[in-house]
Amino acid sequence: MVTFDDFLKLDIRVGTIIKVDDFPKAKKAAYKLEIDFGELGIKKSSAQITELYQKSDLIGKQILAVVNFPPKQVADFLSEVLVLGVYSKKGVVLIEPNMPVNNGEKLG
Repeated sequence: MVTFDDFLKLDIRVGTIIKVDDFPKAKKAAYKLEIDFGELGIKKSSAQITELYQKSDLIGKQILAVVNFPPKQVADFLSEVLVLGVYSKKGVVLIEPNMPVNNGEKLG
């Protein structure tokens, strides 16, 4: 079990996907994402979301991500944030706000 204080240590922010590339060097099918988090800047992430999302569908999509984990090396790519999603039987479904919000807004 974690405490509420543990949960508050996570910095979960809204960002808009601005660039998507294939990631052939990843062990599991993934995309390389560039995400605009407003004042936090543009961050990169590797995301295993290829089953349900085409690259063209992701541009402009707002998502939620943990922005205060240490960067993680994935093959030859440094993933800076953890994009949040739900594992469904068909693939990962991204967590996204149901209304547009400013990039960098914090989950509260």
